[in-house]
Formats: sequence, C-alpha cells, structure tokens
Amino acid sequence: MTGTQPAGPLLLGVRHHGPGSARAVRAALDAARPQAVLIEGPPEGDALLPLAADEQMRPPVALLAHAVDDPGRAAFWPLAAFSPEWVAIRWALTHGVPVRFIDLPAAHSLAMEEEGERAGRPGEGAEQDDETRLVPVDPIRVLAETAGYDDPERWWEDVVEHRVPGLPGTVTGGSQAVADPLAAFAAVGEAMTALREVYGDGGHPRDAVREAYMRVQLRAARKEFGGAFAVVCGAWHVPALEARTTLTADRALLKGLPKVKTELTWVPWTHQRLARHSGYGAGIDSPGWYGHLFDAPDRPIERWMTKVAGLLRDEDRFVSSAHVIEAVRLADTLAAMRGRPLAGLSETTDAVRAVMCEGSDVPLALVRDRLVVGVTLGEVPDNAPAVPLQRDLNRQQRTLRLKPEASERELELDLRKETDAARSRLLHRLRLLGVRWGEPAAGRGSTGTFRESWRLRWEPELYVRVAEAGVWGTTVLAAATARAESEALAATALAEVTALAERCLLAELPEALPVVMRVLADRAALDADVGHLADALPALARTLRYGDVRSTDTAALGEVAAGLAERICVGLPPACTGLDADGAAALRAQVDGVHTAIGLLAGAVPATADGLRERWRAVLHKLAARDTVAGVIRGRATRLLLDDGHLAQDEAARLMGLALSPGTPPADAAAWIEGFVGGTAGGGMLLVHDEQLLALVDSWLSGVSADTFTDVLPLLRRTFSAYEPGVRRTLGELVRRGPAVTGTGGRDSGGVPGHASTAPGFGPVLDGPRADAVIPVLRLLLGLDAAKATVTVTVTPDNDEEELGATG
Repeated sequence: MTGTQPAGPLLLGVRHHGPGSARAVRAALDAARPQAVLIEGPPEGDALLPLAADEQMRPPVALLAHAVDDPGRAAFWPLAAFSPEWVAIRWALTHGVPVRFIDLPAAHSLAMEEEGERAGRPGEGAEQDDETRLVPVDPIRVLAETAGYDDPERWWEDVVEHRVPGLPGTVTGGSQAVADPLAAFAAVGEAMTALREVYGDGGHPRDAVREAYMRVQLRAARKEFGGAFAVVCGAWHVPALEARTTLTADRALLKGLPKVKTELTWVPWTHQRLARHSGYGAGIDSPGWYGHLFDAPDRPIERWMTKVAGLLRDEDRFVSSAHVIEAVRLADTLAAMRGRPLAGLSETTDAVRAVMCEGSDVPLALVRDRLVVGVTLGEVPDNAPAVPLQRDLNRQQRTLRLKPEASERELELDLRKETDAARSRLLHRLRLLGVRWGEPAAGRGSTGTFRESWRLRWEPELYVRVAEAGVWGTTVLAAATARAESEALAATALAEVTALAERCLLAELPEALPVVMRVLADRAALDADVGHLADALPALARTLRYGDVRSTDTAALGEVAAGLAERICVGLPPACTGLDADGAAALRAQVDGVHTAIGLLAGAVPATADGLRERWRAVLHKLAARDTVAGVIRGRATRLLLDDGHLAQDEAARLMGLALSPGTPPADAAAWIEGFVGGTAGGGMLLVHDEQLLALVDSWLSGVSADTFTDVLPLLRRTFSAYEPGVRRTLGELVRRGPAVTGTGGRDSGGVPGHASTAPGFGPVLDGPRADAVIPVLRLLLGLDAAKATVTVTVTPDNDEEELGATG
C-alpha cells in the first residue's frame, strides 16, 4: 500500500503526567466512546497492560525495559495516577476496549541509544552536524513566553490544570457543564502545529523515526477499527501523526534499525523520580501537588491547606484551624491579584510560608519534600514478570518483613536474633551484588559487634541493578557467591582480596570463602610490599572479629592474618625511612591500622596473642627512637606506646624534647607533633592534662624563627584545627597563663615536690577543708542528708567561686 492515510482517529495530544490532561482525556473518552485506544509506549508492553486492572497495581509505576544480554541498558516509562496514559489504560480496561502501545519498540530504542553513545565518543563517530547540536525546544516554554508568562509551569496550570476542559474560565470543581470535551485538544493541536512549522523536530531528530512507526500503527488500526479509535500521545507528536505521508516513506525511515532482544515488566515508581530535581526527568516539579489536584473532588485549596496543617502538626508545630482559614484566604487573594483562575502552587506556597511557617523556609522545605513532591512508592502485582533473582528478593523481603520504601529510614539490627541476622545477611549480599538498598550507618546505641545500623532507601533504579545481577544466579545467595568468587579471581591487589573476605563473612557465603581464602593465601605469599600487607591486615582482623559474632569457622583466616602480622613486624622499620611527606603520611595511617588490627588479632587468635603484642611493641619502640624514621611516624609510635601504658610519661617527654630540640629542622619537629597529638581522638586533651608536654610544645614553638614559622604554620594549623572548639579554647588559656614545671613545688603546686605548677587557682590535689565547707550549703539547697549525698566540688581559678554537684 502506497496511498496517503485518511483522516479519522481521535488524536488526544497531552502533556505527560498532567492532571488537567488526564481529566480531559477521561472526559473525551467518555464522550467519544472509541472502539480502541492506542497509547504512546513500547509495543512489547501490550501483554502487560491487563495487569493495570489488578487490585495490587497502585501507581506510580513504570514499564521497565532492559536488554536481555546487557540488563544495564534499560529504559523506564513511568506512569502516575494522574498521567493521561494511565487514565486511558484504565478507561479501556474498564470498558472492555482493546488498548495497545504504538511507539517505537524498546528493542529498537535501546539499540539506537547504544549506537548513539558509541557515535558520541571522541574519535569513534562522525562529527555531529548543526541539527544534532541544537538545544531541544520546550514547546510549553515557547507557548508560555508567547502568552507573556515568565514561568511555563504557571502558564500550563492556568490554561489546563486549573480549568475544566473545553470551558475557559471554569476552575476545577465547578458545577458548570463542559461545552465540548474535545475543544481543548483541538486548541493544543493547533498550537503544536504552528510550533512545528517553525522549529521542525525541535532538536529531537529521533522523533521522525518514532512518528513514522506510530503512523504505520495507525494505518493498521484503521484497517481493524475503521476510524473509531482514539490515540493518546504527547501533544508535540499530533501534527506529525496528522501529516499526510505514504506508507512507503514511513517504512523507508524504519528500514535497517538496530535491534536487541528485550524484556519488559512493571516496577514500582516513586514521586521523587517523577520530579525533575531528583533524578529521572519526567517533566514535572511537583508530583504530589499534581496528584492532589487530580484526586480532590472539590475545594482543592482548602483540602491542600488541611494536608499541610496536618503535616506540620505531626512535626509538633502549632497550627490551628484559624491558620488554615487564613492561609486559604491569602492564597485566593494572591491568585486574584495575579490574575489567575485558581490559586496555584506558588500562591499556596507563599500563603503557607506567611501564615503557617511564620516566614521561615525551614518547615516549608518539609512541606515540599513530603507533600509537594511526596514520598509515594507504587506497588505491582506479585504475578508481574520479573527475573528470577527479583522474585527471590521479593520472597525474602516478605519473609523478613523488610518492605521497600521510598523514604529513607534507619534500621537497627541485633545479630543475636535470627531475624535480624538474616536481614543483615541479605543487605550485605545485595551490596556485594551492587544493589545498594541499604548503607551501613553509625549506630545510635551499642557500638559492639552484635549491633548493626543501616540506612535503607529503595530507588526504582535498583530494579535495573537486580536485573544486572541476575547474570550471576537465580537466588540472592547463589548470585552473591558467584560474584564473590569472580571478584576474588580477578583481584590484583592483596587489600582487595582481604576486603572481599570480610564482605563474604558479613554476607555469610560459606561456598565462596574457600575460593577467596585460596586466592588470599596465594597473594599474601607473593606480595612483599609492606604497605600492601599493612593495607590488607585491618580487614582480616575485622573479619576474624565478626567471625566470633556470627559463629563462623575462621581458623584458616587467623593463620593467614598472623602470618601477615609477622611479616609486617619484620619489614615495617626499614620501610619507614627515606620517605617524603606524602609517603610518611600514608604510612602513618597504615601504622594506625596495623596497631588496631593487632589488638583485634590478639583477642581472636589467643595462641599468638602474647608473642604478637610483644613483637609489635618492639617495632613501635624502634620507630619512636630512630632518627632516620619520618617525624610523623616517630611521633605516632610514641603516642601509641604512651596510650597503651608501655611508655613512661617522663620518657615520652624526653622523646618530645629530642624531637623539638633546636637542632631539629622545624618542619620535622612540626611533623613529630602532628604524629603525636594530631589526627587522633584525645590528642588535644593529652596536652590539656599534661602541662609538661604542653610546655615543651610551647617552648619549641616560641623559639621557631620568623623565617621558618610560615613554613611550619600550615602543618600546625592542620594539627590543631582538628580539635574540638572547647579543647582549643582551653589550650589557648593554658598557654596564655604560661604553664611551667617546678621540681620542688611552690605556691601553685601546693608545695608538693615534683608536681607541675598550674594556672592560678589550680592545685595538683583536692583541697579537703575547702571542699568540706560547702557541705552545709549543699544540704540547705537540696535538702539532702550529708550521709546520703555524694558531693562533687569544682573550684574555678578565676574568682574562687565554687561549682557544686550532688547525687543522692
């Protein structure tokens, strides 16, 4: 057939995800009663359309298409309850009318996207011509600017969303009858025809192929239904579908299109993903607001303000009925002043800010997140097609009562409970597969190994990640095991294998562990780099610790870990010499990691505990005493020994004195200080409570010449800026008062020989008579018997006032 296409079908040009368009489509279909409904969408989804009538199907949902051989190549077609396409699908299913998709098949669109990506890479494709470099035209913006609007959303709300189709001037919920439900579509089609005469394809060259395919489908529908069918598509395509073309010309455009094998299914979608600012660009900023406009049978502004008031009350903000009434009045007044038929989102937002939020944007941000955008997550029937891995995941989610949610939530797990342990295993296995539904978080309660804290948030894109992971197996356990074995064999660095061993233990993959352990032993035997060994040991130590909690046999792992620790003890001292600043900083961090790891190993591998601790202690003494070792490492080794009680306070002061002696270059001395008191918890408090060490630092810093001071200042600033503000303030006060050391004891030291002097008002021991004098006052104030009260007295140095505290 080469003739031109006759007129006949009812073309309903819409804006995707528009409640006004959705209401107009429903009214037009009720009036026209077509024999079939054709919708812009991938034809492979026709078999899935009956599921839209299932009671379990709750929008927002999306058609997910992915390439069978490469699940990462995927595309979504999202639909909300207020999407015109969804309304048309539901209308057709309710009235027993055939409904079909007529857009270019996903098999072609996915293949074309891949070819476009390859062509766009530098040096691999032809140069783009001027047409493909055009910025795509936004027809709504052009029409809004033509009408004198600076905001296309506001213009669209005024002419479509806030008016009953076909009756200009009638707002949503009005009682007047609709004059012609098709008039609005005729007007939109006329506007789009004028735009396409000016802009052509509008910077969308692929639209010509899509529209050619749609015209072919329209010809086939004419043969089957005559002209008694309706077409729901983007308004931009209406002029192209009305164009008089030949079947031969359309087929020529479709000839030779690339193709891939695809699979389609329904997946839940979210309102966040319908919003432009949060990811998938579906064309609307306020899906929650649009959903409200679509659902509200009448008084949409009053109902909206009631929702806002309820949300703010739930957040413990005082919002009364009077606030709601005043907010509605203000929104209506703003709409009248701005010449709008109904208060829109901008008017309601301004009214909420002024009346309910007292001018603050902080609670207004909550309104936007929870209501304007919304946190709705759709649902799909259990019998919807899915890859086997997705089905197994769905089963485990139901069994473990871990329902996917669009909003972020915290999950606290106690691994001693079987259900919580199973939840932990599932989340760790999914992370290993790249499905990052949960992220480990800092716990609010116990920090022990029996506790885990997670931050959960389900994103629609995770369905694609699950489809991708389906190549590894049909169940979560089998897929995670296969993925772990593959990563172990492909790992090139020892630290990668040890980290993988830890993840396998957390995910409880007993079949993968032997493979990982074999690779780990091979890599450990061949790797002689101390830095690599030091990077690998902490993960092994943590793995052994978790093995205790999860009752996993880690004997072989303990032997490998102990061997690594022995090799580190032998090779670390030579590796710490001749380092530049960056190398020394990296090795200092590795020393910290090894120190923590050996502490864990001593508890996990008791047979080697004492010997391992002694060897590591000897290594730290060597590092602290050798002048050839970088200053930051010497300082850190000294601090570790001091904290563990294996270095006397006087010896630490002696080492600091040597490091800060006049013969030491200022940069090396500053590096020693950074290693000793920087980048670690309690470094500042050590100086606060040990004025002997603080005096050494103060004396050295005071003696640095002006020429070299600017060189060491950045390092010192980095060290001390990490302290909490209160610690920095206290150190400043102590330095200002000038702490000093006396050997015989004086007035400030309370006459105690060998005690460090302190700031005025401080003493090295508690002044008993002075403290006892406050007991009567305390009894008088608190009414406590002296024999039943525990008294704490702190005497401040500035004015000798006494701060009292007591517990019964």
